[in-house]
Amino acid sequence: MRAQYVLSEVGLGLRRNLTMVVAVILVTFVSLTFVGAAGLLQMQVGKLKDQWYGKVEVSVFLCPTGSTVANCASGKATEAQVDDLRDLLASDDVAPFVQKATFESQDEAFKEFQQRYPDGYDGTQLTADDMQASFRIKLTDPSEYEVVADVLTGRPGVEYVEDERRVFDSLFLAMNRASALAAGLAVVMLVAAVLLTTTTIRLSAMNRRRETEIMRLVGASNWFVHLPFMLEGAISAVVGAGLAVGGLWLGVKYVVDDWLAQSVTWAPYVTQRDVLTLAPALVGIAILLAVVASGVTLRRYTRV
Repeated sequence: MRAQYVLSEVGLGLRRNLTMVVAVILVTFVSLTFVGAAGLLQMQVGKLKDQWYGKVEVSVFLCPTGSTVANCASGKATEAQVDDLRDLLASDDVAPFVQKATFESQDEAFKEFQQRYPDGYDGTQLTADDMQASFRIKLTDPSEYEVVADVLTGRPGVEYVEDERRVFDSLFLAMNRASALAAGLAVVMLVAAVLLTTTTIRLSAMNRRRETEIMRLVGASNWFVHLPFMLEGAISAVVGAGLAVGGLWLGVKYVVDDWLAQSVTWAPYVTQRDVLTLAPALVGIAILLAVVASGVTLRRYTRV
């Protein structure tokens, strides 16, 4: 009987304040869409790092003939200098950071170049003498790049050391900034959702003030009085969260899966499953905001 009464009061409140309820749903939908977008962007950055950071290498380019770098003033790297670098990479100080180190001579670099560009590069025909010898180093922990780079930079025969991860840093920086922007917009919209939910519950409480007074007089508990209003806010917020999840799911399906993944096939992308992973968190945030808004409002507007 009590459950039936509470549900009837919830239905009545939703019908009486339909315009405000729709507004709460829309604001919650927009705000949680930004929250979900920020979460998906962070997931995307994580997927790209997991794939690329584990594969990229540190390249130690040796002095070629005619280099203008001060460390290469003595000319092309000699066999003795190459052997010294090989011994250094196998030493106790550096070896723990190195998973694998491969020396690539000019002839080997030229063969790889020919495989990639059999017709030459940009109309230019190059020879083995135009190539640059190097060490390709795969690190045990890619985050330890600075340790290896500091040891190798400035060594006799070394022109420069390059971490291939830097190629992707600008991309990751842009994605992280986009994620931060989405999170910032989400915070603003969530505040708006809380304020709008508070207003909706306040109007509902004022419209049913007489019913609330009667319930108080017959000894109804605070929980029984507050529950219909809390459910109204929660239902509106959950519907908004459901729309946000649906919007993100459709966005990932049609923008990422059906378009981006078909156009750029070499990168891993977030999937609909990732959206479903975020869904409980989005619904939880919606319910939490509704409960907070209800608690703040009902203490004042359901007193007799």
